[in-house]
Amino acid sequence: MLNRVAVLSDIHGVLPALEAVLAEPDLGTADRIVLTGDITAGPQPAQVLDLLSSLGDRVVWISGNADRELLEYRRGQRETIPDPIAPWAAEQLRDDHLDLLDSLPRSLSLTVNGLGKVLFCHATPRDDEEVVLVDSRLDRWEEVFEGLDADIRTVVCGHTHMPFVRLAHSRLVINPGSVGMPYGRAGAHWALLGPGVELRTTHFDLHAAATQLSRDSSYPDITAWADYFLHARATDVEALTAFGPRDGRDHRP
Repeated sequence: MLNRVAVLSDIHGVLPALEAVLAEPDLGTADRIVLTGDITAGPQPAQVLDLLSSLGDRVVWISGNADRELLEYRRGQRETIPDPIAPWAAEQLRDDHLDLLDSLPRSLSLTVNGLGKVLFCHATPRDDEEVVLVDSRLDRWEEVFEGLDADIRTVVCGHTHMPFVRLAHSRLVINPGSVGMPYGRAGAHWALLGPGVELRTTHFDLHAAATQLSRDSSYPDITAWADYFLHARATDVEALTAFGPRDGRDHRP
């Protein structure tokens, strides 16, 4: 059983945001750091993978849809990726990075003090790009939980870049938010588990981070990208409005 687990999701290749979180004292004392996917698709994909790899066995890796898409693109299994930065990011990865991404599971479970058996995944337990939100209806949660072992009472997911904690069919659902591409408010968002749940926000110098990205990343639109995502220009209302139809909710009058 693990006493404390830090959860980092949706880093999206933003090195200064990741470095800020890794410098947090509470993260330094966590037994494990679980990455719930979308690690690479962003302006510094190789640097982020190298830093995380250097942390050794403390890091537990899970693949996200963006990681899968980069791998598929580089290996000729797809011709395009919807995210404009993703094809560029894919080309920055070395062969050992691709092998790492290819080895990652879609989900895994760990036993955490106070929370029992916890399932970690990217989007939902059954799909790496399915959408569930803090206000998704209960029958939607019932669908995505179908087939889970009864002893899994906590599910940790990412994908939608907005932190929340809620109960659904007696299971605790946790989304830590996004380290590198937050929606709603700026800062690097993550979670600390055991024995309870703490949603954390690490604040860092956004101007210095944007300067670092502009200096170190060769992505052609890096200045605009950094301004939009580091400052969380997309509000939570806009994000929920955009994601809402994808969780199957009924918008009819």
